[in-house]
Amino acid sequence: MVSAVLGITAAGLLAYAALHDLAVRTVPNWLPAVLLLLGIIARLLGHDLLPGLLVVVIAFAALFGIWAAGAMGGGDVKLWAAAVLLVSPGWQPQFAFFVDVVLAGGLLAVVYLGLSLVVPRPRAARQGGRLRRFLRVEQWRIARRGPLPYACAIAAGAITALFPHAHLNLANLG
Repeated sequence: MVSAVLGITAAGLLAYAALHDLAVRTVPNWLPAVLLLLGIIARLLGHDLLPGLLVVVIAFAALFGIWAAGAMGGGDVKLWAAAVLLVSPGWQPQFAFFVDVVLAGGLLAVVYLGLSLVVPRPRAARQGGRLRRFLRVEQWRIARRGPLPYACAIAAGAITALFPHAHLNLANLG
């Protein structure tokens, strides 16, 4: 029960991080901190806090190198490192989490690249509601091939790792 509540809470926070990153291309600093706290609780419940913390340190060091090379934003590094602690520290769940994030990021990049070929530059206009302004800003970002909201990929990978048995099995539909 407690782990289900932790998982659902973490999934909600990850979804919020993805939406926030999509809207303003930042991840609030409090989000990775709260996810880290949830991860510590999850690892205490799983009796694997020390291995979990070791995986976080290794992941953060690797992600910090990617950030230093200019290939990833700092908020994404913090979010990914915090999400690592939510996943069991075994090599299989961690590898699956990594692959899920990379695949989601690749799909995100392909979608944005495809959109950049068909989405025209927006005209300057300030009228309209929030959704209309958001869409105009996103249209501008796509047209100039701006940075990807990579928190979306991190959230997708983490949520998939948190709920590995909640996927839709298409083979059972027929």
